[in-house]
Amino acid sequence: MKFLWLLPILFLAAASNAASQDLLPELVKRIKPSAVAIETFDARGERLTRGSGFFIGSDRVVTNRHVIDNAHRAEVHSHDGRIYPVKGVVAVDAEGDVAILRVDAPPNQVRPLSLDRTSPQEGESVVVIGNPFGLEGSVTNGIVSAVRDIPTFGRIIQITAPISPGSSGSPVVNMQGQVIGVATLQITGGQSINFAIPSERISQLQSGAVVSLSDLVVASGKNKRAKAVQYFRDGLSFLSKDDCEKALPYFEKAVESDSNYAEAWTQAGFCKEKLGRHSEAIEASKKAVNLRPSAESYFNIGLANYYLKQYREAVENYRQAIRLDPYNAADAYYALGLAYRDWGRADDEIQAYKQAIRLKPDYTSAYERLGSRYLRSKKYSEAIETFKHLTTLKPGDANVPNNMGEAYFEMGLMSDAVESFKQAIQLKPDLGRAYFNLGKSFLAMKNRDAAVEQYNILQNLDPDWAEKLNNLINP
Repeated sequence: MKFLWLLPILFLAAASNAASQDLLPELVKRIKPSAVAIETFDARGERLTRGSGFFIGSDRVVTNRHVIDNAHRAEVHSHDGRIYPVKGVVAVDAEGDVAILRVDAPPNQVRPLSLDRTSPQEGESVVVIGNPFGLEGSVTNGIVSAVRDIPTFGRIIQITAPISPGSSGSPVVNMQGQVIGVATLQITGGQSINFAIPSERISQLQSGAVVSLSDLVVASGKNKRAKAVQYFRDGLSFLSKDDCEKALPYFEKAVESDSNYAEAWTQAGFCKEKLGRHSEAIEASKKAVNLRPSAESYFNIGLANYYLKQYREAVENYRQAIRLDPYNAADAYYALGLAYRDWGRADDEIQAYKQAIRLKPDYTSAYERLGSRYLRSKKYSEAIETFKHLTTLKPGDANVPNNMGEAYFEMGLMSDAVESFKQAIQLKPDLGRAYFNLGKSFLAMKNRDAAVEQYNILQNLDPDWAEKLNNLINP
């Protein structure tokens, strides 16, 4: 019967995938005219590189910043063979590896793509149209494999669609034909990492006066930040895969190149904390906040303080993080609660968890900690209400009714306690603590035989809990 029930679902999923494939040729046909190849030249007119880009306006082309590195001149090649000169750059996001070029093209020959500013869903189908190895208009497709938030940087989108040399700057398009990001290929340490910078970073860029490519090269050569940004981008490519060990050396090189690079100090501090190098994390994050205070860096300092058992300092830094970003502070309040717990300040711990829940009503970890704190503080009615709410968030977690039963037991509500412990056992038949609690409740109800029955079960299931229950049955 289960197979028959699943069959319609499998059929619908297959039909959905087939429908996506049917739409793909039409989608490619529609967006291909908007994708372009970008050829760059040095000061002597010799060819440098070939990358990709796409129109977002009649005279605006988006590409990767690194595509135009060291270029004194560039051309945009359309899919139908037309060539348009690049007049210059109107906006640059160095950390995001995005640039917007000014291009002279007749409006009637251009099909701009629209930007989807919302975050894509993991598993969503995407298409990339680029120019790998000079093969113009090549199509690859795949899915969004991950969407990750990187502290102080923002979102980064990992995709399975291959991005080969020459495809950097390509549009990553959803099945509605909207651009969700700019394809960025980073080849570092022999690894090819395919990810996209979200479209929202493009929309946030403010266009300014046109800067010629030659002037941009001169400015970059004089600016020590330019080399630091290259290191930063390499570090970011590894951080996008949660590889702090490989990312950290690049962030360290970035701050060596430019000691005033706050973003690189932030990521260096983040990676050092992830790697358990707490004192070094504090040092790097403090340099970041001295240059540009951010909630993320203060949170990172607080986390390092916490692991070093410097609870007063941890509380101060978590509080500072909350002050800087009060509307996105659920995690900071939760961490604050843990610091108060270990510092022995129960009332403050409770208030911190409640604030975390206020900001994030489905914060299960905060509910769990709050309920446990209420139990330890002998606030049993509050504990029961907390665990009741938690059952709606984690209906299959046996620990929730077990904890609720312990609160009922302490209040002398034995019938409610017994029902809660039975529910816990039903959810997890090998939960030794629940059998112990059930036996203890039966003893309190003067039902020794029922308690012995639980002891007999525990002898085979969990000898340690069996011994504890036996000590209550036979004191």
